Amino acid sequence: MTPPSQRLSAASSRYGGARESFRERARPRLGIDPRGLGIFRIAVALLLLADLLIYRLPAIRTFYTDGGVLPRSTLAETFPLLERASLHAMSGSARVQTGLLAVAVVAAVCLLVGYRTRAATGISLLLLASLYARNPYVINGGNSILAVFLFLSLFLPLDARYSLGSGRRSDRDARGDVDGRASDGRARDDRGDAADPRVCSVGTAVTLLTLVSIYAANAVSKYRSDAWTSGTAVPRIFQLGEFTVGLGPLVSEYTAVLTAVNWLWIALLSVSPLLVVATGRRRTALALAFVAAHLGMAATMRLAVFPFVMASVLLLFLPPAAWDRVEAVATRRSDSARLGGTDPAHRSDGGTDAGAASRTPSRARRVLGVGAAALLVGFFLALVWWQAAGVGLVDLPAQESTGELSEVSWSFFAPNPPDASGWYVVAGTLDSGETVDLRDGGAVTFDRPPDAAETYPTTLWHQFGFRLKNAAESRYRPVASYVCERTDRDVASVTVFHVEQAVDADGFVGEPDAEKRVRVAC
Repeated sequence: MTPPSQRLSAASSRYGGARESFRERARPRLGIDPRGLGIFRIAVALLLLADLLIYRLPAIRTFYTDGGVLPRSTLAETFPLLERASLHAMSGSARVQTGLLAVAVVAAVCLLVGYRTRAATGISLLLLASLYARNPYVINGGNSILAVFLFLSLFLPLDARYSLGSGRRSDRDARGDVDGRASDGRARDDRGDAADPRVCSVGTAVTLLTLVSIYAANAVSKYRSDAWTSGTAVPRIFQLGEFTVGLGPLVSEYTAVLTAVNWLWIALLSVSPLLVVATGRRRTALALAFVAAHLGMAATMRLAVFPFVMASVLLLFLPPAAWDRVEAVATRRSDSARLGGTDPAHRSDGGTDAGAASRTPSRARRVLGVGAAALLVGFFLALVWWQAAGVGLVDLPAQESTGELSEVSWSFFAPNPPDASGWYVVAGTLDSGETVDLRDGGAVTFDRPPDAAETYPTTLWHQFGFRLKNAAESRYRPVASYVCERTDRDVASVTVFHVEQAVDADGFVGEPDAEKRVRVAC
């Protein structure tokens, strides 16, 4: 009779073999090259620094203090859950907000160089989510996607390449496990060398599938839209003057080209599942096609970090052959060592020996691994359910269909793009009784401006105005009070108007329609 311990050992061996076999089959599609992880980490850190230093820091007083356009009292009244969850809502002073932003910048720099990467990622996520919760009017879909992938990054070995922490990771990899694979999930051949450099784990699978789910949900929403399926959505979007910047105004004149772009984008979204199904050159070509599409958006529309976040995540889909070519080009352009300093196939394998590779991970590590995998799978399923609700495939509970949930959607122009271009007119009534436009000091007029984008001083002002346009008077009151305090004119009162003019694929329709949102005595 076989002893129970031997039966348990045999069952464990069979399970381990089946798990490794599944991992090897999944690796070409759900694995990520460590070089891609390293470049992704650098790209995300640069995006964090740009968001914090270029967008947020100059606007600290305006958007994140009690003297700005959204004091904590208004936040608590409008979004009580966000107000309770945000660290930044603990104080309304500019000094505290600047201090928290400085900590976030330090964490982003640590992430950039790969120092204490997981801790830096966690701190960056915590402070970024807190900052976004402090003022949900100055974020868009790109910001929420950035937060999602920062969370997923906690379960990825981002310091596997091009980082100060790669030496410590080499030591961890050298301790391996009984299945003869590195602790980061890479395969090894009989000599202990990496047979395939890609990391394959639940974390890599969920990360890749999350991006595909975003594209797939977007494709479904477009198929449910008359504007997109008639080919008029993109031409209409480029008539929204407040969004078109850079090359946008020039491109907006070519309706036939924009109609073709409409269909090409739908086609690209429709084949997005091939990002995880295809391999090799086909996968590289598809990922680069998406990258090109997002860079095209950045060159023509005001979408803040969104196109750059998406392009950064797409780098994770590039297979080893693509990174080999990148490193070959980098080597030809420089007499120095390869980017990262060592042979890309063996960078994180230094010091491995047969004895070390045979050590069994502790029970605590295995329990943590199972818990992390369960958390990731649950997170992904919740995300898919939420996106399915967003495109109308499932119903949300009544209490979740409005409020904070709707404020963090990452839908862009879906299912239907706006059918009107909008801008604001802020009129000031002077002590003399004269009424002037406080933006340029001229007479108040509701005529369409030559460039609607220029009516918004910054990207954050555009996000704030776009998301606020249908809000109640109580939300506009702090804005008018802010203008009262900041204007250098002697004004008795300030009145905020939101103006819209209908658009179609060929341009503007009808006359501008102005609605008074609030009037405040100064």
